Amino acid sequence: QLQLVESGGGLMQAGGSLRLSCAASGRAFSSYAVAWHRQAPGKEREFVGSINWSGGRTYYKDSMKDRITISKHNGNNTVYLQMNNLELADSGVYYCAASRGDADPIVYSGPNADYWGQGTQVTVAS
Repeated sequence: QLQLVESGGGLMQAGGSLRLSCAASGRAFSSYAVAWHRQAPGKEREFVGSINWSGGRTYYKDSMKDRITISKHNGNNTVYLQMNNLELADSGVYYCAASRGDADPIVYSGPNADYWGQGTQVTVAS
């Protein structure tokens, strides 16, 4: 069993930066790949980026790859999503999702995962 808790959201300024955290409780977090997804009001949930179990490989949504960095720290059971140059369109609820496995992170870009967090709200204002 794994529990995921996102944090770091809030009201942000366009052009600024933020770092979201996904803290995991439970055993064997190092065996899990983690993906970030987001959902804007009235829109479907979309993939943002993912990282493999070791933290050594990442895969990003093509339109965001120049502005985001995902890192995984197995020592403290936390995955981070760093977002720079925030845009109004970045507003939404951000979710982390964990999937057990050692595949390439692109595999975890879909909607299925073993565990999901509850999400953290990000609002970007001009």
